[in-house]
Amino acid sequence: MIKKRKIDHLRICIERDVESGDTGLGKYRLLYMELPEIDFDEIDTSTFFLGKKLSYPFIIEAMTGGSGEGGEINRCMAGIAQKHGLAFGVGSQRAALEDSSLEGTFQVRDVAPDVYLIANLGAVQLNHGYGLKECRKAVEMIDADALALHVNPLQEVIQPEGDRNFKDLIERINKLASKLDKPVIVKGVGSGLTLPVAEKTRVSAFDVGGVGGTSWGVIEGFRTGEKALEISESFKSFGVPTAECIVNLSKTGRPLIASGGVRSGVDVAKSLALGADVAGMALPLLRAYYRDGEQGVLGYLDRIFTELRISMFLTGSSTINELDGKIESLG
Repeated sequence: MIKKRKIDHLRICIERDVESGDTGLGKYRLLYMELPEIDFDEIDTSTFFLGKKLSYPFIIEAMTGGSGEGGEINRCMAGIAQKHGLAFGVGSQRAALEDSSLEGTFQVRDVAPDVYLIANLGAVQLNHGYGLKECRKAVEMIDADALALHVNPLQEVIQPEGDRNFKDLIERINKLASKLDKPVIVKGVGSGLTLPVAEKTRVSAFDVGGVGGTSWGVIEGFRTGEKALEISESFKSFGVPTAECIVNLSKTGRPLIASGGVRSGVDVAKSLALGADVAGMALPLLRAYYRDGEQGVLGYLDRIFTELRISMFLTGSSTINELDGKIESLG
């Protein structure tokens, strides 16, 4: 059942309009410097995330796993992350915890030995029998450097098989984070994260997953049928736009991943200027893979990184840290 659902998710992402709207990044502009006083060829795009040096402030976000097709995508993306010095996250590993024959569809260490690798489980599973043992197994399964716990109430409530008991999850997440010997990241899934909850959640980092990117509620609507799709469309932009998430959660002082509708190197630069540490992307890379394979993904990333470097140049930022704060609201 889960394996088929994973295959359906891939098909819908490729074939349907599943993006939710406005990230809010368009309401800001980077501060232009006509005399940047730096050498473009000396710009340093490297940064650190949770103690790991990255060549670019970029994570190839969780997409898939749990099927043969998903395994091929994971290995391709992980290999690209290795080549470019990026971080990489796999999709939810619940399928492999319930069926060990699917573990190989998530395992990428042989092609990505140096990549900062992020395991993934649904936070709501902590209310459905999962605990420290299962989370450790997810990490050990792929030799991960961190565990993302995704929070997806909209997806779960639209999904017919969804798990809808979200009671006491902050307490359960905090307990897990205190015992797991790897960093725990709370990850939004298209509706964003809020500061009041983040301040109560004692984890190492946040991945905002804001409104403006992929709507997993809409994906479940397409998968389920016309009535569910109509309901999901009503909640397509429900939540917090990505830019607002970044501004709010940067106040926690913890590492922050900007995701949810990041579609260009300028978006990456704006996200960093607003307070994020790195930016993440999934859907555009998945679609590039289906169009043109590995070369399509490499080409897309080359454009992203070129745009990031140009954005740094035009703001007089010779390092990633120098981008911080070089942005203003358009009102």
